[in-house]
Amino acid sequence: MARQPSASSDNVNARDTRAAMKVKAEKAVKAEKVSKVKAEDAKQNKGKRRVRDEEEDHKGRDENGEVDAEGDEDALDEEGGSGSPKGRKRTRLNTNGDSHPADDDDDAPEHKHVATLPRDTDGFIPSSIVRIQLQNFVTYDWVEFRPGPYLNMIIGPNGTGKSSIACAICLGLGWSPQILGRASEINSFVKQGKTSGHIEIELKGPKGKPNLVIRRNLTSTSKTSTFTLNGVSAIGREISSQMAALNVQIGNLCTFLPQDKVSEFAAMSPQDLLKETQRAAGDQNLTAWHKTLIEAGADQKKINDLIKSEMDQLQQMRERNEAIERDVQRCLERQKIEQEIALLEVLVPVQRYREARERYQTVKAEQRRCHNKVVALKDKNAPAHDLLKRLAVQHKKLEKDREDSKRSTQSKFKKINERWNEDERLENAAEDLQLKLETLDNEEKDRSKKIKNAQANIDSIRKELAKEVKLENQDDLTREMNELRQERQSVIGRKREFEAEMTTNLDQEYQSKSRSQQSQDELKKLDNVEVRKLQMLSQWDRDTADAVVWYRNNKDKFRMEVFEPPYLSVNVPDHAFASAVEMAFSGNNMKTFVAQCQEDYDTLNRNINDNQVLGRKVWVTTWYRARMDRLFVPPPMERDELARHGFSGYLLDYVTCPQGLEWFLQVELNLHRIAVGGHNVDVNRAMDAVCRSRTGPANFIAGTSYNIVTRSRYGKKLAQNMTRDIGKAKSFIATSVDPEVKKRIDGEIAEHKQHLDMLKEAIDKLRQQLSAVEVEDSKFQRRANDINARRDAIQHEVQRRTTLTTKQKRAEAELKTLLNKPSAEQERAEIKKGIYKISKQRVAIVKEYKEYAKSIIEEQSRATRLGLEFLQVGANHAALRELCNRKDERYNIALAEFNKADEAFKEIKAESKQLLLESRTAIDNCEPDINTLYEDIQSARFQYEKELEDAEAAGKTPPSDEGIDLRSTEELEAEFDAQKAQLEIMLNTNPGVIEEYEKRKRDIEALERTVQQKQTNAQRVEQKIKKARDSWEPALEQLVAKIGEKFSAAFDRIGCAGEIRIGQHEDYDKWTIDILVKFRDDEKLQLLTSQRQSGGERSLTTILYLMSLTEQARAPFSLVDEINQGMDQRAERAVHNNMVETTCKEESGQYFLITPKLLADLQYHKRMKVLCVNNGEWLPEERGLGNMMNMIEGYVDRQKHRATNSA
Repeated sequence: MARQPSASSDNVNARDTRAAMKVKAEKAVKAEKVSKVKAEDAKQNKGKRRVRDEEEDHKGRDENGEVDAEGDEDALDEEGGSGSPKGRKRTRLNTNGDSHPADDDDDAPEHKHVATLPRDTDGFIPSSIVRIQLQNFVTYDWVEFRPGPYLNMIIGPNGTGKSSIACAICLGLGWSPQILGRASEINSFVKQGKTSGHIEIELKGPKGKPNLVIRRNLTSTSKTSTFTLNGVSAIGREISSQMAALNVQIGNLCTFLPQDKVSEFAAMSPQDLLKETQRAAGDQNLTAWHKTLIEAGADQKKINDLIKSEMDQLQQMRERNEAIERDVQRCLERQKIEQEIALLEVLVPVQRYREARERYQTVKAEQRRCHNKVVALKDKNAPAHDLLKRLAVQHKKLEKDREDSKRSTQSKFKKINERWNEDERLENAAEDLQLKLETLDNEEKDRSKKIKNAQANIDSIRKELAKEVKLENQDDLTREMNELRQERQSVIGRKREFEAEMTTNLDQEYQSKSRSQQSQDELKKLDNVEVRKLQMLSQWDRDTADAVVWYRNNKDKFRMEVFEPPYLSVNVPDHAFASAVEMAFSGNNMKTFVAQCQEDYDTLNRNINDNQVLGRKVWVTTWYRARMDRLFVPPPMERDELARHGFSGYLLDYVTCPQGLEWFLQVELNLHRIAVGGHNVDVNRAMDAVCRSRTGPANFIAGTSYNIVTRSRYGKKLAQNMTRDIGKAKSFIATSVDPEVKKRIDGEIAEHKQHLDMLKEAIDKLRQQLSAVEVEDSKFQRRANDINARRDAIQHEVQRRTTLTTKQKRAEAELKTLLNKPSAEQERAEIKKGIYKISKQRVAIVKEYKEYAKSIIEEQSRATRLGLEFLQVGANHAALRELCNRKDERYNIALAEFNKADEAFKEIKAESKQLLLESRTAIDNCEPDINTLYEDIQSARFQYEKELEDAEAAGKTPPSDEGIDLRSTEELEAEFDAQKAQLEIMLNTNPGVIEEYEKRKRDIEALERTVQQKQTNAQRVEQKIKKARDSWEPALEQLVAKIGEKFSAAFDRIGCAGEIRIGQHEDYDKWTIDILVKFRDDEKLQLLTSQRQSGGERSLTTILYLMSLTEQARAPFSLVDEINQGMDQRAERAVHNNMVETTCKEESGQYFLITPKLLADLQYHKRMKVLCVNNGEWLPEERGLGNMMNMIEGYVDRQKHRATNSA
């Protein structure tokens, strides 16, 4: 808490000390600024990072409950900032444990005390609360008050709204409701029945500057809220930044202790107490130094652990390399031979190719010679062959022309045939017309006959229609039928009633028979143990029972058998051991499906637990473990030892189950390790026996007691035994028939039989009644049939007349058609015209026929001429071919000689290509080192052959072949066989030993460098820890000493004892501030905890610690709510007086004390301000009438006035 320097003589030394430290801090700040200016150009990015770190230091406090994260406008999404006020960068470890420490500029902050804030003329220091206004907030409709700059005592009866003021301060300044420990949502603080409200808090601004007004608007229908800052809309992040800049610490229990968090202060761990105290008081860099120590200490521990681990690894690696050096030497010798063999595997195919290439060159020269001879002979015979080709072309052309002429002649013959066929068709048509002309008279006679017949048919139909038939009236018959139906209606109604009643009774009879059969089946199932067990499982866990039924119906979906739950699949034949066996099973174990493979385990879970095949969401327990030796723990004792200790066996011995299920009983339940014995078992000896086992302690059963044996983890690790009684078995013996269930089923069967007898009697009676009604209804049916017959007669007559009328119309239409047909003379004239037209068409065809015949004669002459030419050219071609064949005889001999040479050439060429491919494959597939040796050999040989060629051309002495590999294929193959033989007689060694040796050697060198680097980093981290601790520890000790001095003094004044200590630890995160108190003379100082002291003692300790902290605090204001709950009067009075004395000093900051009760004659100070909360069903409408101070001053004035008047 910021404070004004004290002017009292008691604080002269403290003021001098602070002044000296302030000067030192200012010098350090100046030095740091100079350093930053110099490094600004080189580390511009780093400076930006520091700014970000400083901003992030105030972000994301929602994790600690310090920032309200509600709503879209004021939500803070960032994580908690970890940067120090100077932007210190944390030393981090990479995956190898190498640290990258921060630069010198990032070291721990220098030691600086808090600069005191100047107090304004109105007595307030900056960031103090000068005004609070609430509207529709919790219990308040509207209130506004102004606290004082020092102690503000807020008093009033319970329920008036005192704690609401603490809530308003917390929420109004941007913190979350979680800080208060009350409602978790912001809209819960709007007064009941109101739709909106607000909190407005005015904070004191720096001297000479305006105050800061923060308003938070709430709505009852939304979990979000909005802020304004000096009347301008703002987001929660802006409010939080302002609070961080002003050092307001609502989230710190050391500065803000609401009513529902009082108990949490005493429950705060000593580690958290140290951290919160650092935040609230003392040097502003304490938290940053501590954070540096925690992080650097953790980094140092990681690095040291890594160094130790890597040094051990380094020693192991060196020892292992020394052990395999001899094997490496032998392996190198073997590798040398293998290298020579690998080189020969390249040289042999290369030499084979080289020799084949020489043969190829020789054969190629012979093939070229033969080829040239063939070409010369071919050129000599070329003119005759050219003429032969021309005759062949001419012969082919003449053949084509002859064939074309033949096809043209055939086409014209085809057209002549077509004209001939057309003429025959027309001739047939003319003959048909002539025949029709001759038969025209006969057709006319036939038409006259048909006219006469049609007239006779019409006369006959008219006579039939003229006949009259006497018929009844259709309406009379309809009326008679309606009357009959009305008479019959009552009979039909009774018949339908009887039939409906009969149907109902028959349905009931069927249902009763079905229910009776179901009851009988259920009675039979009672005698089936498996069915009974499934029914009992269904009563216990319906989901598991339904899953069993589903599995039984879907076994085809599984690869192996899935074992049903032990409740169904495990049996205990000897019921004497049923209780002991059942004790080893939990409820879940009893209901577990056991799969034998992962595939079935997944199928079972996917269908039942995921896909809801049972029609609802269920969760059934499933189990699968692969069979591995490490999962199986052997029994603790052999069989003979088991008997010596009085045990009859293990639980698994008394169980029958499918063979595959035993794996589950062993791995999951350890039934093979739980020994069973009677009351005569010596428990102590049995404990020793099961603890001696190398497989670890096991459990055993002695009589009706289950003994759980373990070993202590401390001291001599003695055996420990915990026992519990074994209850009676329920699942493994519940196989008898429940008499109540059997009685119920028998009753149901008897009830169904009685019901069936009643229904049979009713059905027989209904059948008699229905038979009588049917006899009565048959009379009406006969009358109805008679009416229907008479009505059908009428319909028949109507149908007959309609048919005759239709026949009459059809006959009249036919007669009309015959009468309208043309006469014989008209038709004769038309036929003659047709005959004349056909004759003209036939004349035209004869003319076309004549032209086609003439054209055919001409085409035939041309075809004959072309045929003769074709024969002549063919004879010429044959004679010339015979002449060419005689000339080609020498050419063919030369060609055969060339073909033979060419065949030899192709063979040697193919062989050379194959050998070239093999040599290239050998070169490409060889290792890089072999390839290098090969290249050296080939380069030397190429150089030698070039020098040899140059010497022979110049007639000089050939060069020496010393050092040149000129071995033939046979020599190389002999060398290869020799090397292979030598390799076979050598001992075979691990081929990976050299690679292992070299790799480990490289790893050793790399690890040595890594260790050296880590040691260097460890020294840097150690230096950083030393520098931070040299600043942090003295400042912390100084702070704790000052707090402890006042804390102890306060306890002395009330006749008790209290002490504040620092608890050190090698892990800086576990350093503590321990509060030790003693409230009785016969006690020793004891650590304050949430269980050891009473509520009043904890409250007293809490407020005295907070008071001791006040003078060192940095926050602009502090608050405690109902801290005096549970205190006795002596302690409460001492606490009050101590609080007034501490918080009303001139240099003290603003303090809020909320309390519902006060003692009489408490100490008062003129700097304190008492705020009385008045609340009730009625308050004056005019503001100010309820002001307690105005009422007191009015009362004093009236008393003075009365005294004056009486004088």
